[in-house]
Amino acid sequence: MPSPAPHGRRVTAAMVAERAGTSIATVSLVVNGKDRGRVSQPIAERVRDAVDALGYVVDHAASSLARGTGDLVVLIAPDLSNPFFAEVIRGVRDTLGDRYQLVLSVTERGAQPTAADLRRFERLRPAGILVDAPAAGEPMDASVPVVLLDAPDAAEGTTAVDYDLAPGIDALVAHLHDRGHQHVAYLDGTARVATFGIRHRMFDEACAAAGITVSEVGARADLTVDAAALATEHVVEAWHEDGVTAVVAAADTLAYGVLRVAGAMGLRVPEDLAVAGFDDLPSSSVTAPALTSVALPGAELGRTAALRLLATVDGTAVEPVDLPARLVLRASTGA
Repeated sequence: MPSPAPHGRRVTAAMVAERAGTSIATVSLVVNGKDRGRVSQPIAERVRDAVDALGYVVDHAASSLARGTGDLVVLIAPDLSNPFFAEVIRGVRDTLGDRYQLVLSVTERGAQPTAADLRRFERLRPAGILVDAPAAGEPMDASVPVVLLDAPDAAEGTTAVDYDLAPGIDALVAHLHDRGHQHVAYLDGTARVATFGIRHRMFDEACAAAGITVSEVGARADLTVDAAALATEHVVEAWHEDGVTAVVAAADTLAYGVLRVAGAMGLRVPEDLAVAGFDDLPSSSVTAPALTSVALPGAELGRTAALRLLATVDGTAVEPVDLPARLVLRASTGA
């Protein structure tokens, strides 16, 4: 039996085939997960044993060059540790199934994905690339199919999956109005992403239509609880002096920071200060009190984007659709 490859020498499919006593084509089927019904179980096991013994790693770049496209789908996102993106990943992965291998990439220092990030993966010739929350105004053209997620300012002709924010925001403002709030504040995010600007603008417009005043005392924070708490500490007294009785945060993570500061200052939520957010993260149902939030379904976003990508790859038509946001009422606003 041939011995393992010498140290430092690249193991090839031909070496695996020789060790397993089969063809290179059979090795390709097995290592790419396409052997079911095409390669007998004993031969497939021999190939896998040879792969393990030799330490063979599939060269996706070379395979992509040979075929013109790869078996990878890349998802580029600004923060894979955020629970929202975990839901997006689940939706993508469940939809792709066994057809493609999903590769995850987080941008440097949590920055919004840019065209440069897309170019790095384009060289691998993946089957397609998904870009979540790209930087505002970034062109995202590529030689492979690209689908943008949560990119409301995407250029005309770009394939994108977005949220219809109006139903959720209108319902939130109507709820605040019904609860008697006439002066509210908004805690924005610092991320350079178009959806944050649109959320803020639509909230301001809905408040103006409802006769609710939005405080001119502004605050912004990175998408962490600590950053949101620090930003809130700097303005909470000014909000109080401005008559603010409710705070809406651009993301649930930011709202958690507001809840932390309110608790530390002895403010009762919602009696002294009502708090609401966007996203409806799983943890929002177990905060103290539970957080009212405009639900933006991450798993559905991922699923719809993956379906759009598969349709593009297959050359089939899919009707564009925006995912409607909805309001989830909880105790933080007195629901």
